Amino acid sequence: PKELTSFLNDFLSEMTDIILESGGTIDKYEGDAIIAFWNAPVNQENHPRRALEAAVRCQERLQELRPQFEKRINAPFYMRIGLNTGNAVVGNMGSRSRFDYTMLGDSVNLASRLEGLNKEFGTYCICTRTTKEKAEKLGTNLRFRELARAAVIGKTEAITIYEPLTQEEYAKKEETLSIFHQGLLCFYEGKL
Repeated sequence: PKELTSFLNDFLSEMTDIILESGGTIDKYEGDAIIAFWNAPVNQENHPRRALEAAVRCQERLQELRPQFEKRINAPFYMRIGLNTGNAVVGNMGSRSRFDYTMLGDSVNLASRLEGLNKEFGTYCICTRTTKEKAEKLGTNLRFRELARAAVIGKTEAITIYEPLTQEEYAKKEETLSIFHQGLLCFYEGKL
């Protein structure tokens, strides 16, 4: 437990630094998970871009640290991220004697569901179309691979989801991504 606690503290500190530098707010830690949000308590006009770019930086930092982390725990170490942009209730919530500054709402639940969907797609970061399009309008340099129109618990219509990629990642995989996109279009059209 002592070694695990030390490891988790080091990992969570690295990721927290990136989130805070981007203007994010840490909601809470749940085991090895970080729940964070942007645009509260201070309004941020470019919050979708900030959140996406922070997520990609977190993945890049973990890639740098992975060899030493895996040596410490003697196992592979990856993280999954889900991002969504939408309305949420943010504020102090809880009981009369104890409360947390946190968020609630359908958009929050969707981000949580996307984190888990990474397992299905073999990815480590997924965002919604809303987040992607708003970040693009705000000038992000990230590229995006459309993954699917996914059925998500709590939604009556499929949600179009994307994997954010750096320019370098996109360039390395461009041929494969093009083939994937053609296959996705055939899948949408019901072609074999």
